[in-house]
Amino acid sequence: MRIGVWEIVVVLLVALILFGPNRLPEMGKALGKAIREFRRATSDLGRELEQAREELERPAEEQTHEQPTQQKPE
Repeated sequence: MRIGVWEIVVVLLVALILFGPNRLPEMGKALGKAIREFRRATSDLGRELEQAREELERPAEEQTHEQPTQQKPE
């Protein structure tokens, strides 16, 4: 489903009627801040998950690369 130009125009006109011309810039600014914060939070979460995955893979790689130790005969 795609949003066309006319749908955007209708939404903007309804917002203009409901909130008035003075509140619209404030709402746009608040929406922009919310979107930036959401993007920052999702990218931070992605980085944390990537670091956790790398930390989990690192011990597994070290175990496969280690040579088995020889046991001393008793």
